Amino acid sequence: MTGDEYILSILKKYEVPRGPESAAEQAASRIAPKIQRWAGEWLASLSYSGSYAKQTTVRGVTEVDLFISLKPEMPGTIKKIYDELFTLAALHGWNPRHRDVAVGISINGLNLDLIPGRGQAGYESYHDLYWLRSDSSRQTDVNLHVDTVAKSHRLGEIKAIKIWRHIHQLDWPSLYLEFFAINALTGKDSDSPALNLLHVLDAIGETLETTCIVDPANPDSVLSNDLTPEEKKTIADQAKKSAAQQHWEDIIW
Repeated sequence: MTGDEYILSILKKYEVPRGPESAAEQAASRIAPKIQRWAGEWLASLSYSGSYAKQTTVRGVTEVDLFISLKPEMPGTIKKIYDELFTLAALHGWNPRHRDVAVGISINGLNLDLIPGRGQAGYESYHDLYWLRSDSSRQTDVNLHVDTVAKSHRLGEIKAIKIWRHIHQLDWPSLYLEFFAINALTGKDSDSPALNLLHVLDAIGETLETTCIVDPANPDSVLSNDLTPEEKKTIADQAKKSAAQQHWEDIIW
């Protein structure tokens, strides 16, 4: 088995089935009415977003993301809205977890992310999200994130790095990871998943601690500031160890 064949087999192993009949979308459909009742008159739309919309989901991490777009007029801070959604998830027994911009929940062994965002008046796709790490509100365009990643031609490499992150239990926000990988692969052949994975691991080991990654939807939002120097070093050190392995089975499995 070639390196490319091995990487493709790993991507298949962690693949999340898609479509209306999939377990992920069935779970999302079951909880949607409860979210709609919670948001009430303030709900603008409820849609698939995040890694699911980008097609970079990894089985066992997050199977589906639901973006809860709330009207600009909804009262309260975005943190209060986030906390209320967390309480709702707890009341329904969804085993909520605090995640970067989402409330993570678990239903029948499936992991879902609920992402609340309040729209900005006059700007249809811009929303304020609660950023857990900095305990702050940030303006961003979730649709632009989805569009940029989905059209990057780097979905396989991004999923492979997410699998690698999951295996080694590394704390690295997905949006930051995705744009770092896309940036690192600039000019690389899109038909070489094994070589590209090694290239990204090398880039992580050599440049993660110094590379500035900015949210393309908001130049004032520096994604690379979401990790401390110590956290970046932990990820970089693991990338160096992985890239130095002689066998694919010791890099990603």
